[in-house]
Amino acid sequence: MKNISVVIPLYNEEESLPELHSWIQGVMKENNFTYEIWFISDGSTDKSWDIITSIQEKDDNVKGVKFRRNFGKSAALYVGFDKAEAEVIITMDADLQDSPEEIPELYKMIKEDGYDLVSGWKQDRKDPLTKTIPTKLFNKATSAMSGIKLKDFNCGLKAYKYDVVKSIEVYGEMHRYIPVMAKRAGFSKIGEKPVRHFPRKYGTTKFGLERFINGLLDLVSIIFMSKFGKRPMHLFGTFGFFTFLLGFGIGGYLSFEWIMTFVFNIGFSDDYYPITQRPLFYFSLMFVIVGTQMFLSGFVAEILVRNSSKANNYDIEKIS
Repeated sequence: MKNISVVIPLYNEEESLPELHSWIQGVMKENNFTYEIWFISDGSTDKSWDIITSIQEKDDNVKGVKFRRNFGKSAALYVGFDKAEAEVIITMDADLQDSPEEIPELYKMIKEDGYDLVSGWKQDRKDPLTKTIPTKLFNKATSAMSGIKLKDFNCGLKAYKYDVVKSIEVYGEMHRYIPVMAKRAGFSKIGEKPVRHFPRKYGTTKFGLERFINGLLDLVSIIFMSKFGKRPMHLFGTFGFFTFLLGFGIGGYLSFEWIMTFVFNIGFSDDYYPITQRPLFYFSLMFVIVGTQMFLSGFVAEILVRNSSKANNYDIEKIS
């Protein structure tokens, strides 16, 4: 097994690829690493693939995957993780903003210091304020909601143990939350390393502001799956029970008031209105209906989970 697999997702980065390859190759030779480089072309429409194939002719350690269209960074990482077969997997962006000079220290933190995952931290980030300020807010929110104390979740420069990348499934736009997914899979030793960050040398960024909205929704999804993925009734059932109880209680109060007024002639007020003309009656109906629907949703989710082929799939580390 080789020492390092470098997985590089890319989209239209033809200018930077030759320089990036030479930089990585120099670092590997200087440190006597055995390695492979996986360039994952995510539907690039420029000459990126032609450059990858020309690099392969000069370096047998370079491998490539070409998507027919753009599927996103998560899809590229998923394929790269599936292909990687080294002790330590390093991911980095193809825009030359991440430094391959960080690779030896990242490798050491995995192999010698025992980390499962090490995330880069761009302390001095060379990006405009329109990216840095929302990113800081995003990182604080993710840290608070996940309980993982990282300052930079979305840094492309990360290092992983082999077992980590084979135990997680990156999909949608979940590449931002790989540390959260790793923790969910049982890999709790997650570290962070300050890394150098360079200004973009070629081209423009491929991500817009919508990534922050999508990121928040993805975070909610992954936290839900982490806590309730195998027991959805615990969430839906609890919410449904209390909602139904609230609606039933309001309805019971209105019924009691009606009985006392019209059966025992004990009025609660002089301007009493019939039940169906009171707003509380409709709130009661709404809570009962919502509570019942949440219960049914929980039952359906439980049936789907129990009948899934992955219902009893658990990551077993060792058997003695």
